[in-house]
Amino acid sequence: MMTRILLITSSILGDSGQSIGLARHFQRLAKRRDDIAVTTRDVVADDLPHLGIDELGSWQVAADERTPAQVELAARSDALLEELRGNDVIVLAVPMYNLGIPSQLKAWFDRILRAGETFRYTEKGPVGLLEGKRAILLGARGGKYAGTAMDTQTPHITHMLGLIGIKQLDSVFAEGLNMGEDAKEAALTQAHSDIEDLVKAL
Repeated sequence: MMTRILLITSSILGDSGQSIGLARHFQRLAKRRDDIAVTTRDVVADDLPHLGIDELGSWQVAADERTPAQVELAARSDALLEELRGNDVIVLAVPMYNLGIPSQLKAWFDRILRAGETFRYTEKGPVGLLEGKRAILLGARGGKYAGTAMDTQTPHITHMLGLIGIKQLDSVFAEGLNMGEDAKEAALTQAHSDIEDLVKAL
């Protein structure tokens, strides 16, 4: 059985980004397996704009009633949703910028967190519509934040994924990358080892 993986990168540093390095390591390992197919998406290269009212409004109009401008606006989210639905595992390679996720990644989330498409509201609250998928977070950070109140990334990502029904989230962090070469080397070595374990378990 083929496992389909969507690998999302979000570093503004391109090939120099440490989170990109984690993503590439994951991808190299996954490609060694015949039962894994990886689709990549660089949300920085996509250059998605911040979500605006016109684009949001286009989602509220029936597809056959949209104006040409609304069709174009809605197509951004529709394409991302189709891609998301077509994969079993979502891997998010995420640098930490000012204690949060990159705004480009937030722009991606803003287009896949859609009421009526990936979650619905009920009398008991929102219910996710993408149950059965899992996610992996590959985090690269200059300091050490995991398990502390300063780590606003992990709860944010956990809640956004949970909203659409993705409850299983495994995390690998390479932390302290700006705290000296020894700390950096040790963190990357451990992160690579953790990624290898995750890929083996897929």
